Amino acid sequence: MKYWDFPSVTLPKLFLVWEGFSSDSNKQDTSCSWLEAADDFLDNEALLQGGLVMSSPDLERDPEKMCDSSNCFPLQSMETAKAETLCIFGTGDFGRSLGLKLLQCGYSVVFGSRNPNSSNLLPKGAETMSYAAAARMSSIIIIGVHREHYGFLPGLAEVLKGKTLVDVSNNLKINQYPESNAEYLAGLLPGCKVVKAFNTVSAWALQSGTLDASRQVFVCGDDAKAKEAVMDIARSLGLMPLDQGSLLAANEIENYPLQLFPMWRLPCYICAAFTVLIFLYCLVFEVFYPLTTTKEDTSYLIVMTIPNRVFPIVSLILLALVYLPGIIAAIIQLYRGTKYSRFPNWLDQWMLCRKQLGLVALAYAFLHAIYTLIMSLRYYVRWWSNNYLITQVITKLSTCSCMVGGQCWTGITIIDF
Repeated sequence: MKYWDFPSVTLPKLFLVWEGFSSDSNKQDTSCSWLEAADDFLDNEALLQGGLVMSSPDLERDPEKMCDSSNCFPLQSMETAKAETLCIFGTGDFGRSLGLKLLQCGYSVVFGSRNPNSSNLLPKGAETMSYAAAARMSSIIIIGVHREHYGFLPGLAEVLKGKTLVDVSNNLKINQYPESNAEYLAGLLPGCKVVKAFNTVSAWALQSGTLDASRQVFVCGDDAKAKEAVMDIARSLGLMPLDQGSLLAANEIENYPLQLFPMWRLPCYICAAFTVLIFLYCLVFEVFYPLTTTKEDTSYLIVMTIPNRVFPIVSLILLALVYLPGIIAAIIQLYRGTKYSRFPNWLDQWMLCRKQLGLVALAYAFLHAIYTLIMSLRYYVRWWSNNYLITQVITKLSTCSCMVGGQCWTGITIIDF
């Protein structure tokens, strides 16, 4: 059995050429059926598999012809494609970080700046020039400036006409303006294709890599080709672009970075309400009621005992609220006879925050465990103190030498806890 491999070229697959032999190892089979089959396979299929077409008889006669370029037909040219040039308006933290990441991914980057000669700390390999000159070098321009500084863009309308503008800006408040920044930019430059993207990615995430931050990039725009081009750039940066539709979704995308724990608001409200109600109930019946009926002061229970009763009760209630919406949803589906109808809005919101409710319940259970541990130590310290005082009193009584009328008089200090 013979085989030839190809040590001088890189192939995605190693082809083995088999020759049939007779039972006599010194006599080769004249039919060579296996060799013919291998030749047919190499001639007809190797090119489709990304290999190099070589005839087996040539290899058998002269294995050195493996290195001859006349016998090798590559699938595609090895010429490296020219790097695409991207333009970034603005040399702030985000612009510099994005430019550095683009350079690392093989893009050619040019920065547009008001003062090209005074721009510092730019990544090595990037060019800096005026806005107009930088815009002429690329069909995709990333607008890395705030909305308040868009005033220079109408003067570049002729240069920017037909180009794709990527708006990466955010606002300081939710719904700060009647329209989104991307829609405002599209109104300033009606001849451009505006795409909203990269506003949920921070400069820190671009500098430190996507392992420490979210990889999702929300993209929206009215032009499908421009949007796809921006999504390809996001993929090349190791990010995951999510198409959010037309430019009407830009307002919602711009509000994402300003929402702190958006799904935690309802669980926190529910948890706070149950905590306050149960705490007030325990306060009334364990502190105020004994004080008004028997004049007993039990205010010391407010610090440890009452909170330790509130925590497990609220934790169990929240745990029940985690599973209850699933049961309600099942009942609704059985009543409607289908699972493809939409749930009511209140039930939909309830089901979306079940994870947060469960985490809050776990936190309250943890607090209950901590308080229980502290209270057990507190009971032990009280027992130890009382036992020590009793032992001291008994010791003094047994060694008393002051006898008056057959009785031993001693001073006893009583400490009440």
